[in-house]
Amino acid sequence: MTQVEDAGVDTRPGRRPLPWTPVVRRRAAVAALLVAALYAPFQLVPFHVFQLTMVLVYAVALLGLNLLVGHAGQISLGHGAFFAVGAYTAAVLTHGPGLPYPLTLPAAAVVAFLLGLAFGVPAVRLRGLYLALVTLAIAIFLVPLLKRFEHVTGGSMGLTLPKPGPPAWSGLAEDQWLYFLALAVAVASFALVGSLLRSRVGRALHALRDDEGAAEVMGVRLSAYKTLAFAWSAMFAGVAGCVYTWVIGFVSPDSFTVNLSITLLAGLVVGGLGSTAGPVLGALFVMFVPSIAQDLNEAAPGVIFGLLIIAVMYVAPTGLAGLAGRLIRKIPRKE
Repeated sequence: MTQVEDAGVDTRPGRRPLPWTPVVRRRAAVAALLVAALYAPFQLVPFHVFQLTMVLVYAVALLGLNLLVGHAGQISLGHGAFFAVGAYTAAVLTHGPGLPYPLTLPAAAVVAFLLGLAFGVPAVRLRGLYLALVTLAIAIFLVPLLKRFEHVTGGSMGLTLPKPGPPAWSGLAEDQWLYFLALAVAVASFALVGSLLRSRVGRALHALRDDEGAAEVMGVRLSAYKTLAFAWSAMFAGVAGCVYTWVIGFVSPDSFTVNLSITLLAGLVVGGLGSTAGPVLGALFVMFVPSIAQDLNEAAPGVIFGLLIIAVMYVAPTGLAGLAGRLIRKIPRKE
């Protein structure tokens, strides 16, 4: 038996071996990751299931931020504000009118989208540091605004909500049910963004990111796509905020400070801008690295967190996704 036959390649006349192309490798990796994600909650203790659920929540938020920063070339230091808008939309609609949980998701998405559309208008005329300051201002004034309308938002005390319980037919515990809800939302969000980036819209966003002047000459409407990039990014942040409310069962203004926006942006940069795996790796970073920093030094976790970011960026300037890609390319392949 030849080496080719031993490797399992079809050598019959007229049959070509299927190439192990990057697309095939990517699909195989996604399938393996999805199988592992479906299997994980049945093998982990509830606390670790909760941690993975939060990773999925942050991954959806970073997916929207990646669409804006990594693919459209814009900047945002206020992404945590749109996250908070989604969370409070779901909380207020559940706490007040008693809207069913499934309906709070599209409501949060619509409210965050419209708010992102409104704040996306300044992005047409601003760029760089000026745009960063405008988005930072959103994150700064949101917290006192939420505290001011106490009769709606609960003020500084926030709102406590019951978590969506698993249906009897599922046989799942509450933590497992919340995990699968977050997983379903994350899978749908990644599929939607993937489809968007493969379309004419995705090509326009990439042209906008690479060279605005050239994109405009090619017929790309800069004002429309910049505004829509902000709106889409805010929408996914709002969706993530809604799922966050389901998982935590509590919202408070102090949970959505400027630190959240900065942490999300840092997580995306560490994960890898413009990459498919960047939001997932960034979500893992956002979820686990602060706790690691807290364990290493309880007196100054922020210092340890900052040093870890510097170390990661020194080793992997293109993010963890870029580092993983380089390591995979170095693996010798069989001829």
